[in-house]
Amino acid sequence: MKIIALDIGTVRIGIAASDIMEIIASPCTVYRRTKSLAADVKAVSEIINNLCAGEIVIGLPLKLDGTEGSSVAMAKEFGTELEKFVNIPVVYQDERLSTVSAERVLIESGMRREKRKDKIDSVAATFILQTYLDKKSNLKA
Repeated sequence: MKIIALDIGTVRIGIAASDIMEIIASPCTVYRRTKSLAADVKAVSEIINNLCAGEIVIGLPLKLDGTEGSSVAMAKEFGTELEKFVNIPVVYQDERLSTVSAERVLIESGMRREKRKDKIDSVAATFILQTYLDKKSNLKA
């Protein structure tokens, strides 16, 4: 089974997946949100099921000082609703600076601004997932 990570935004949701050995995270896709939380959760749960997920990691966009803001509440609400559609564990991972890191990587790779907008959310989800995988691996060691 794979571990799937979600970078929840107001406009898009970045999705990344691990390999089956849970070592490497890779970007999958970006889901463009609708105005309906229920529709978004249903669509993302279908993507997760198609990826054969065994666990879901949702990025928590904490503020730099570690406090929670409205974006954290949005991510947790999405996670709570998602748990109603999938029968697999949902966990949360601090995602501070994941989007900044993702953008830096895409700029350094020479990707143009128009294309970056389409890819940045799935790359941010990859950073979230890789952080989680590394932490999980260190706990096993």
